[in-house]
Amino acid sequence: MNRRERLQAVINGQEHDRTPVSTWMHFSEHDQDPRSLAEAMVAYNERYDYDFIKMMPFGAYTVQDWGAKLAVYCDKYKEVEIAAPAISELEDYLKIEPLAPTFGTWGKTLLLSQYLSKLTAANTPYIQTIFSPLTTLKKMTSGRLLEDMKENPGFVHQALSAITETTISFVKANIEAGVSGFFFATQCATYDYLTDELFAEFCKPYDYKVINAYKDETWFNVVHIHGANIMFDTVSKYPCNVINWHDRYTEPSLAEAREKCSKVFMGGLREIPTIVGSKLHYESVLAQEDSNYIKNHVKEAIAMVDGKGLIVGPGCVVDPRASDENLRAVREAVER
Repeated sequence: MNRRERLQAVINGQEHDRTPVSTWMHFSEHDQDPRSLAEAMVAYNERYDYDFIKMMPFGAYTVQDWGAKLAVYCDKYKEVEIAAPAISELEDYLKIEPLAPTFGTWGKTLLLSQYLSKLTAANTPYIQTIFSPLTTLKKMTSGRLLEDMKENPGFVHQALSAITETTISFVKANIEAGVSGFFFATQCATYDYLTDELFAEFCKPYDYKVINAYKDETWFNVVHIHGANIMFDTVSKYPCNVINWHDRYTEPSLAEAREKCSKVFMGGLREIPTIVGSKLHYESVLAQEDSNYIKNHVKEAIAMVDGKGLIVGPGCVVDPRASDENLRAVREAVER
């Protein structure tokens, strides 16, 4: 089987020759230039013979064009940070207006898809990273969003509508560029941040609008639930065919999730980046253990679901300090 056939077989519940696998990390030394980033991602994928490319634009790409100030280092071990928010007072919500997918940093990230369409090896799927509208707004507000959702919901909804419209336009342009699907990341589907009621009002309807814009147009669509104490039962019902979460860090485990959900899971690798202040800190199995441990770690994950309905990958982004030997071990572990 080639890479595309293998992934499609798993997603469709069909027989496949082995468990598909990939890992992804920030390429912060390249991520300000779409062509350099595309070349780096393709080289990384081919070096380890992974089955697909999860695109890695820097995590704040959705907020710069609305006025967030960024600290950019172009350093492999220092990711882009948000230095100042776009929204510091209530009236700033009204300044969030829809943007074209070719505008500013959104446009540079669209170029990433266009370069990949030319550079990616045949039958290698690649999926674009997008964020839930509330996640994007949360990144722009520097801690005030939760209070504003409760005290000034109209302002928040107006901004969310503009972000949703922009994200949908970006999605459609990426489909034209040839992506196989989307990695839809939410950092808000956690009880550590929202109640069910706030999630139902400020997250779910906007998430569905975005996902409905591509769910019937692309075949490899992942939803990523970031953090601990997650709303798995709610988000697992989203119209996507693959679910990714920190399964080695927070409930449910892969085995527990299989008892309640029949969708394909992506995970098995314990990678736990957390934002402390404005910096990303890692707890990483791939940076801290040896290759034999990694192989057993992967095989244990496959056994949790009896080798069915699983794509091996990290619970979130991999530490860039992960060793070459361990990144190879992930791929070697899935050979039958």
